[in-house]
Amino acid sequence: MKIYTKRGDRGETTLLGGKKVKKDDLRVETYGTLDEAVSVLGLAKAMTDSSEIKGIIERVQKDIYKLNAELASPPDKQKKLPQGITKENIASVEEAIDSLDRRFYMEKEFVVSGSTPLSAVLDMARTIVRRAERRAVTLDQKEKLREEVLAYLNRLSDLLYVLARFADQEEVVKIVKERVLNEISGHKAASRNLELGLSEVKEILQAAENKAKEIGVPMTISVVDKGGNLIALHRMDGSLLASIDTSINKAFTAVSVRMPTHVLAKLAQPGEPLYGIDSTNKGRFVVFGGGIPLEVKGDVVGGIGASGGSIEEDIAVAEAGVKIFQDIITGS
Repeated sequence: MKIYTKRGDRGETTLLGGKKVKKDDLRVETYGTLDEAVSVLGLAKAMTDSSEIKGIIERVQKDIYKLNAELASPPDKQKKLPQGITKENIASVEEAIDSLDRRFYMEKEFVVSGSTPLSAVLDMARTIVRRAERRAVTLDQKEKLREEVLAYLNRLSDLLYVLARFADQEEVVKIVKERVLNEISGHKAASRNLELGLSEVKEILQAAENKAKEIGVPMTISVVDKGGNLIALHRMDGSLLASIDTSINKAFTAVSVRMPTHVLAKLAQPGEPLYGIDSTNKGRFVVFGGGIPLEVKGDVVGGIGASGGSIEEDIAVAEAGVKIFQDIITGS
């Protein structure tokens, strides 16, 4: 059987049931727009390694095929079709939205598409579904559609929005995991032989405390090793109880991403590549200043975290600890 039949050369096509209509017929325009969405979703599915995201996309594609069969049939022929979109399909989409929504922080600001290739493609699919929904609304005014059709299209665009944001977060988690695993495994041979000793840590804590006293702010200061494990915590008299966990997590974050937390803060702003990182890893990543890695010739051997004052004060105290550490390793 040949691919081309020539029967559509005059701009006509045949609906299910045999009725001929023009190719720009509103019914054809509606299911044709959804066919675009299926193709773009196929691209998204091919771009991800996530079995969860693939599974959601594939279920949606199958739903749209059922929906298109209904849209491609005149009202008097639809009774002969298998069951189309149902309330159960709509409920399934809502369940997927709720499941994803519980697992990441939903941004309150307007989202500019394009943080990752996958989310950009999902956003494109969402806008195509919205266009199909507009076509369906017009078609509904001309030839009444079942209420499930419009409800499903409306819910589907919501799902694709949430799925795009979830894909963004998954990419952030992937980046962070790679960095953490690289650090823990000691991916550089030179760093495997470098250890942060307790004697050096005591000097770091003392220098940081001296700086905190100088500026008149009681602090909690933590030092972790290159795997993010706590070596020592120093809590000054009068420091805030909440500063304990914050100082530890600042040091952990600095080691995990191998950068100061005030630098990470800029990368975690809306629209930046690490936006949403603070909602991962059970909230351990801190995206404000006061955590700094401890490095030897470019290799991270530990981290310091200071908490208790303003961001600028926390940074200053942590930097005092870093400075004494550099003096120790250079013999200054």
